[in-house]
Amino acid sequence: MPVSGLPPYDGGNVFARILRGEIPAKKIYEDEHALAFHDIAPKAPVHVLVIPKGAYVSVADFSANAGAEAVAGFWRAVGQVARQLGLEGPGYRVLTNMGPDGGQEVPHFHVHIFGGRALGPMLSEP
Repeated sequence: MPVSGLPPYDGGNVFARILRGEIPAKKIYEDEHALAFHDIAPKAPVHVLVIPKGAYVSVADFSANAGAEAVAGFWRAVGQVARQLGLEGPGYRVLTNMGPDGGQEVPHFHVHIFGGRALGPMLSEP
């Protein structure tokens, strides 16, 4: 179900619950800024989610309100995860959804890392 991507933050969302340890996740990376784990419904051979540890609804919220250290730490984590997964050589895609038209379903900022095969065009035809 699409969400607005705008505050307020809902602390009961699935990613907030994963961060609190209330829901298990197949974690592959964690530091003070981010957590990465495998998507439960992968759309490619490699499909990982990277989420910041702060309470941010979307990329719009994160870019406007996170501190410089949190922003840099998060994006460094995204790069580290891609390297860790061996995706730099063959390539990969990073995607985030914002708001209803962007297809955002979880009201916690996150990026998808896709890889493991040729990914095709960026958008399907309407």
